[in-house]
Amino acid sequence: MACWNKHLLMLVLAAAGWNACAQAPVQTAGTLVIVPAYAEVKYPNDEAHVTFMIEEQDKDKSVAASRVNQKMKEGIDIIRREDPQATLRTRGYYTYPVYPDDQPRVSNRPRQPSAWRVGHYLEMTTTNLTGLSRTAASAQRVLALNGLYFSLTEPTSRKLDAKRIEAAYANLGERVAAIAKAMGRNPSDAVLEMVDLEASGAYAPQQDIQAPKAMRSAAMEAAPVEEPSFEPGEATLGMRIVGKLRFR
Repeated sequence: MACWNKHLLMLVLAAAGWNACAQAPVQTAGTLVIVPAYAEVKYPNDEAHVTFMIEEQDKDKSVAASRVNQKMKEGIDIIRREDPQATLRTRGYYTYPVYPDDQPRVSNRPRQPSAWRVGHYLEMTTTNLTGLSRTAASAQRVLALNGLYFSLTEPTSRKLDAKRIEAAYANLGERVAAIAKAMGRNPSDAVLEMVDLEASGAYAPQQDIQAPKAMRSAAMEAAPVEEPSFEPGEATLGMRIVGKLRFR
């Protein structure tokens, strides 16, 4: 009986020792933790980028070019009158021959074009968003609206950059506090050794701005055009921040 009690006592002591080991806290002193954080700042777009174009086709190349030049000049005058503060930039002047589909091919002889197509693009940048619909409708009496997107002006982007950093750093602090709590440590025990601000744009969402596709203009009349409806929307600026911290 004494031997049985002795054996039972040894089992109880062994079990108690096992529980003590299992419940021992994990040592976290000197632990290195890499913490990623992310924050976004939203702000209404305050700048518009509009692309207008004109295209003409005629058997006489000079006639087509003259019509394009005349209508583009008229369109520029309309835009400057409606929005004097707008910035204009011309681009993409092109001229190329048009060949009939049913023209037979003769070897060693160049194909003869049946007409010439001439086109011209105009880019407008403006912060006058309230008058944008009126300006676009007035210009559409002569030119075709080929592309449109909204963005933030440079001063606004610079102003929001500080807010992005503040928001990202605040999110980093929140995550560090959550990690310390999960590890059973005090956040004050964490020493931040490094902060990497991914401000180079490597991790920032890139705005998807596609180049406007060429669009053939139909016969344009000088009739009034109903004003289009534009919604500038808002821009989302994100910043990723990575912190390296070590628990004392």
